[in-house]
Amino acid sequence: MFIAILSYKKPLEDVDRFLQAHRDYLAKHYAAGDFIASGPQTPRIGGVIMIKAENRAAVDSIIAQDPFNINGIADYQIVEFTPTMFCDDSLKTIL
Repeated sequence: MFIAILSYKKPLEDVDRFLQAHRDYLAKHYAAGDFIASGPQTPRIGGVIMIKAENRAAVDSIIAQDPFNINGIADYQIVEFTPTMFCDDSLKTIL
């Protein structure tokens, strides 16, 4: 399991120009089963994506497709972790 923490490095008007393309990218990876959850940070300085992937190389390949990455809109910090506790055991099946 991986968490991608996005930090905007461009003004919000630049972010907004690529926002729909970024959302289309997210939808594609939700449909493929790669993403578990995502959303903007508060305040709006970046975003967070929870990624289900076999390894870091797979995550890097997925992130390379993000329009925010391609267009230099955001930097990405990737954190790998192993979930061991859950609020609901049914979550184990999606992770």
